[in-house]
Amino acid sequence: MSANQLERITIEPTVAAKACVIWLHGLGDSGAGFAPVVPALGLGSEHSIRFIFPHAPEQAVTINGGYIMRAWYDIKSMDLHERADKQGVEQSEQQIIALIEEQIALGIPSENIVLAGFSQGGVMSLYTGLRLPHKLAGIMALSCYLPSGDSLPKGLSSVNRDTSILQHHGVEDDVVPVDAGQMAFELLQDAGFNTQWKTYNMAHNVLPEQLQDISLWLQSVLPYGK
Repeated sequence: MSANQLERITIEPTVAAKACVIWLHGLGDSGAGFAPVVPALGLGSEHSIRFIFPHAPEQAVTINGGYIMRAWYDIKSMDLHERADKQGVEQSEQQIIALIEEQIALGIPSENIVLAGFSQGGVMSLYTGLRLPHKLAGIMALSCYLPSGDSLPKGLSSVNRDTSILQHHGVEDDVVPVDAGQMAFELLQDAGFNTQWKTYNMAHNVLPEQLQDISLWLQSVLPYGK
């Protein structure tokens, strides 16, 4: 693995992989935080989906007193318009694109790749997926917001305008207000993107009921979901 490649946890299916889910974790977590969801999705033993859980690079995070932790970008303020460090977002975007292109080179068509993420990872899945020149199977954005706040990112690609986008949020989220996620959904919807929105009675986390919904969605967008 080269120095520019993201370290990751990879969970291979029992048969040859024909599809891939790249799942990005939240601030201060690692790929290990979401790797246990794979059996919980109940996809069955014959599915052919490779799951990749990359680790974000370690960096100082301003709102946490400069403490060094895994982060896709620095958070300098809790204000939605100033929250995401633009340079950090763009650097992580390039690493995520490289990971997608690595999978394409390994024989997984981009149309069989889902880009997913939670919190900071969801911000990155939205930002990267909306600007990506490759057609994806789906984009999943859990408990997150747009890094551009109340506007869509610049440099949007039309390639994934019809791609299924799944947006979930907890109504009791005290880390990323549900209004921020709702704003992202409405901006995407108004711009003609194929997005769906659902809220759950939860805080900044993921529920078993939600994993069932995610499993059904994955099986609907990936041709090898079962």
